[in-house]
Amino acid sequence: MSDTQTLDAAAYTALGTTRDRVALPAQFDGVVNVPVMHQAVKAFLANQRSATASTKTRGMVSGGNQKPWKQKGTGRARQGSTRAPHWPGGGTVFGPHGDRNYSEKVPRQVRALARKSALNARAREGALLVVDRFTYEEPNTARLREALTRMGVAEQKVLILTDGSKPSVYLSARNLPNVHALPFADASTYHVLWSDVVVIE
Repeated sequence: MSDTQTLDAAAYTALGTTRDRVALPAQFDGVVNVPVMHQAVKAFLANQRSATASTKTRGMVSGGNQKPWKQKGTGRARQGSTRAPHWPGGGTVFGPHGDRNYSEKVPRQVRALARKSALNARAREGALLVVDRFTYEEPNTARLREALTRMGVAEQKVLILTDGSKPSVYLSARNLPNVHALPFADASTYHVLWSDVVVIE
C-alpha cells in the first residue's frame, strides 16, 4: 500500500503525435495493493485450466483377464492379474480422472480493487498512455503500428483499452503479436499486468 497521490499520463493523438499531459481521473489514486492483485491473477490463471488429465485404473486397462500363473508350485510370488498397478502396463492408482475443478471465485469488489491497483501500478511507472478516440472505419494494421511506433512502444507488449467495443481496432491489433486490444470494461488484472504499456482511449 502507498499514500494517495495525483497521477497524470502522457497523451497522444490517434496518429501518435504528442499532446500535453493529462490528469488522470480520481480512481487513479496511486494506491497499489499487491496481495489483491496476486489473488486476482492466480484465480484468472486457475480458471483457464481445462482439467483434462485422466488416467485408467486397473479395471479400465485392457488385458489381464486371467491369472498369469498358478497360485502355488512355481516359486514365484502369487499374482492375480498382469494389469495390477505394480505391473508394466497396469492401471494407475490415485491418478487424475478428468473431474477436478480448478476454478476459483473472487468477489466482484476484490476483482475491481485488483484491476484498479494494476492500472495504478502502470500509471506510477509512467507506462500508461492516453490517446484520442480511434476513428478507424475499417481495420488498418499498418496505421496502428505506425501510431505505436511514434509513441515509442512498438517493441513492447501493448494493451489497448478502447471506449466500448471497436471491432476495427481489435482487428487492426490482431496481426501484431505483442499488441492486444479490448474494451476498457473487459480488461482484467491479468491483462494489465501482462502488458508493458497500457494505452487508454
